[in-house]
Amino acid sequence: MDVSGKVRSPGIQRLPAGSRVADALRAAGGIKAGVDAVGLNRARVLTDGEQVVVGEPPAPQSAVGGGAAPAGGTGPPTGAAAAPVSLSTATAEQLNTLPGVGPVLAQHIIDYRTQHGGFGSVGELREVNGIGDRRFSDLQPLVQP
Repeated sequence: MDVSGKVRSPGIQRLPAGSRVADALRAAGGIKAGVDAVGLNRARVLTDGEQVVVGEPPAPQSAVGGGAAPAGGTGPPTGAAAAPVSLSTATAEQLNTLPGVGPVLAQHIIDYRTQHGGFGSVGELREVNGIGDRRFSDLQPLVQP
């Protein structure tokens, strides 16, 4: 996890699988005094490679739809509408910007498109190893074939 923003010890924190935002905050020394953390969902389960940003405005959107999730990573990036990430052409680095997608899942997406000649529809993402219903629903509005 990358815990940044208004915490006492920002940086990379190694946490066990199933850790929650509260665990990441504790590992980073806690939130600095006076920081508004009302929108921070401390009970949310984290995913590998995620960034938790505390007390900072959302990062500007990139052309590939990436960026940090605001207020402790409570959901997908917000802000100006960004171009959806192309499942058929995105690099592993671009895929890693998507919520819940780390290096392993990005490689599964690349392997699938290599074996199948790309993606004919966003729905094919469900056939990728590691994409369940919940992850698919999170990714569906952020990607295109």
